[in-house]
Amino acid sequence: MRLLVLGGTIFVGYAVATEALRRGHDVVCAARGESGSVPDGARLVKVDRDAEDGLAPLAGERFDAVVDVSPLSYPWVDRALREFAGTAAHWTFVSTVNVYADDKTPGQTPANGPLVPALQEHATREDMYARGEDGVRLYGGIKVASENAVRERMGPHAFVVRPGLVTGSWDRSDRFGYWPGRFARGGRVVVPDVPEQLAQYIDVRDLASWIVDAGEKDIAGTYDGIGPSRLLPGLLADIAAAVGADVELVPVSPEVLTAARVNPWGGPRSLPLWAPPDHEGFLDHDVTASIEAGMPVRPLADAVADALERERELGLDRERAAGLSLTEEREVLAKL
Repeated sequence: MRLLVLGGTIFVGYAVATEALRRGHDVVCAARGESGSVPDGARLVKVDRDAEDGLAPLAGERFDAVVDVSPLSYPWVDRALREFAGTAAHWTFVSTVNVYADDKTPGQTPANGPLVPALQEHATREDMYARGEDGVRLYGGIKVASENAVRERMGPHAFVVRPGLVTGSWDRSDRFGYWPGRFARGGRVVVPDVPEQLAQYIDVRDLASWIVDAGEKDIAGTYDGIGPSRLLPGLLADIAAAVGADVELVPVSPEVLTAARVNPWGGPRSLPLWAPPDHEGFLDHDVTASIEAGMPVRPLADAVADALERERELGLDRERAAGLSLTEEREVLAKL
């Protein structure tokens, strides 16, 4: 299979290119080439998707399958479809669970989850972050419009996958890796006391494998790309057990955490995987259809080992994108 990855230099796109190469496919990655390098064996074609003719370096190329990981630009998706939809036999668009308008209701699926309004816009991550909660709607709205365009042009050969929290060694968010990294340091560890909260994640290697499967087998449809939900306290305990360090998990109530200026989910001074208020459904999608469509789910221990290896490479005591520093954690423990 000749595969075009629109991206391919970071995280999901890189993982897709890596998996396709492992299977012996011919892989072309189209990107600026500024965020990182492509996997060994892939060919990088430098493009500028901001420009109307930015895909010109690919003129005349033909591909069996296309994977587009465009995050925040409907025009990028539209131009790519105009260029390659007429010749490609299969198209994967990597969307997001942020397309759903209802974050509260558990058990939603692509068949019944209401969506945010479609936005045929272009934005940057800086635009998104500057708009706070409205930025999440901007992100989701652009993805909705992009999904619609892919389904319209590719019909029964369109595979739209909506990931939730993606883990893996190329993740820059720290939203999963924080926990293996913190447990590896041992001692008393602050965890959110939320006995009924569910959580979901998918290892980037599983997501990439499913995407390559889709191109090979012409899998089509719209699916949530996220593993089965499970209770967060049990998940954290199992991560700690997989790490194998000497730790004491110290559950702290959301009220105490909030009073201590600890944030849910991500960003500085946070506890990753702790859901914000009224987001019970965000981390509890029904993924029965995804599993039936072949989505792999590797053992938690494999995901933890991969994340921990990367954590150690980066440095367990580094400044993080998400989580608590040891100093911040001691401040919380001192209030108990």
